[in-house]
Amino acid sequence: MMEFITNLDNLINTFLNSIGIYGPLLGCFCILIESIVPILPLFVFITINFLVFGNIVGFFISWFFTVLGCLMSFFIFRKKIKNWFDKKVKDSKKLTKVMNVVNKVKLEQLTAIIAVPFTPAFMVNIAAGLSTMHLKKFLIALCIGKVFLVLFWGFVGTSLVQSLTHPIALIKVVVLVGIAFVISKIINKKFELD
Repeated sequence: MMEFITNLDNLINTFLNSIGIYGPLLGCFCILIESIVPILPLFVFITINFLVFGNIVGFFISWFFTVLGCLMSFFIFRKKIKNWFDKKVKDSKKLTKVMNVVNKVKLEQLTAIIAVPFTPAFMVNIAAGLSTMHLKKFLIALCIGKVFLVLFWGFVGTSLVQSLTHPIALIKVVVLVGIAFVISKIINKKFELD
């Protein structure tokens, strides 16, 4: 398994070197698509941006496109599917129960979920889009949570091998999620979003 991951990492680096400036453009486009269609590895595209643009510009580009992609996904489900979904939910007690939980999630909980690097973003976007959650709450949670997710993949996870072979990476994830939770709790208290 580790040999496969190392080979994949080498293949990605070789590919990046061969396509030049088109790499980051492709990476930004793929970050948008990944938020809607979860078949692409987000960490690869964040890594591309960090490698090509450096830590600061790479961070802002990755953060912006990740937030934008999640918002696009949110709006697709809110505007195009929510009405149909609401009619179906009425007939299902299980779905009604799940959506009640999603509707009541607090800002700091949502932020912490978004900040965890291994949370499937598309599921969060879909759940938020289909719920009655206010856009402002979702946007604030996104903007805070994605900072820590991008930082993790940019600095800690610049290679998949490093993330899997160093247990310190998991400790950093917990610390980053904890910081995101505290920040969102402070913002929630100040603006009373729940």
